[in-house]
Amino acid sequence: MKDQAAPGDGSAGATADRLTTRETAERLGVKPETVYAYVSRGQLSSRRAPGGRGSTFDAAEVDALLRRTGRRELSPVTGDLVFRTGITLIEGDRYYFRGVDATELATHYAYEEIAEWLWTGELRPGTRFTAPAEALAAARRTVGALPAHSGSTDRLRVAVVAAATADPLRFDLSPEAVLGSARSLIPTLVGALPTAAGAPTTTGREAASQTPGLAHRLWPKLTAHPVDAASLTVLDAALGLLIDHDLAASTLAARVAASAHAHPYAVVSAGLGVLEGPLHGAASGLAHRMLVEVLERGSAAPVVADHLRTGRRVPGLGHRLYTAEDPRARTLFALLAQVPQAAPALAAARDVVTTTARHTPLHANVDLALAVLSVSSGMSAEAGETVFAVSRTAGWIAHALEEYGERPLRMRPSGQYSGPRPPQPLPGPGSATA
Repeated sequence: MKDQAAPGDGSAGATADRLTTRETAERLGVKPETVYAYVSRGQLSSRRAPGGRGSTFDAAEVDALLRRTGRRELSPVTGDLVFRTGITLIEGDRYYFRGVDATELATHYAYEEIAEWLWTGELRPGTRFTAPAEALAAARRTVGALPAHSGSTDRLRVAVVAAATADPLRFDLSPEAVLGSARSLIPTLVGALPTAAGAPTTTGREAASQTPGLAHRLWPKLTAHPVDAASLTVLDAALGLLIDHDLAASTLAARVAASAHAHPYAVVSAGLGVLEGPLHGAASGLAHRMLVEVLERGSAAPVVADHLRTGRRVPGLGHRLYTAEDPRARTLFALLAQVPQAAPALAAARDVVTTTARHTPLHANVDLALAVLSVSSGMSAEAGETVFAVSRTAGWIAHALEEYGERPLRMRPSGQYSGPRPPQPLPGPGSATA
């Protein structure tokens, strides 16, 4: 049931083509007073509602103003900030990239091809990204100077900074320049990562004779296990599936940076800074360690029991945007079923889901599927985070391209001050607030 309209809010006489003052304010994400300011400046026209005391506004005119100003909308249901985007739609336990089922894209096309689709809306079969020699050399030197215990995300963060310094045109925010930076940055990130101990290296002659896809170049950075076609298909699909997922926390951070007209390397740095949290990109590492324990103990029951007993959530289960199984997990599980060496880890993951379902109906998410890949391929616990970070770089660039076209600095919330009221006396040595 809709709220009763307050007197003078223009509720009376509104139709499908006409909006009340309140509806106009909600659509624009502003206060009703601001709506009338738009009218006084000639940016909106109003009409007195027949028999009412308020005004009505043409819906098409309001939408046109919204497109021009780039104002944010307030969701009438949750009150959360909602931004118009043409990149990813999540609906009905499925998700789509520019209207195309993302799982279909990931099982039919390579990561680079999907990235181009996300950026440009054009499919370019055979697309391969190449790292510029100068940027790659700078990134490798910088990564090589880090302490041995540094994690992969640490390495990726400094590699982004190094690559930025090698690009004097990084402040050009035209779509062509941004895409050029993106196409070179992503392979630079992969190339800057150290090769896993014991993994075979590609000779200069082999590298010159072919340009392998990004998944093929990433594989030896993650594991010393020889690559096989089925496993490589899983990794490439994981990269494609993880490119974007609407306004996840790291993507919002990337858009905030882009709103300030930060260059694309800084946008990616902002995303990486958020991604490292255990509730985001690092979640697959927790699932990896859990699966290893399940395999060691021979059953998921004692492992799940330990998590429940200590009040910890079971990693790799549940997602706030899906009521059923995460479509990314479902797709990867189907591909992992074609990898013989993945059978034990895949069975362990299914055991976790079945065991936990006795207590709470949670479904597998993509972190559990990434953990099956990393465990079965001899990768480290942080491998899933690496895959996530490399893949999502393309998504952050896609959102940056959108945000560069919006009104700058539009994401400027106001703080609700809760400190002591001024004027307060000047503090002296040793003073502390109560």
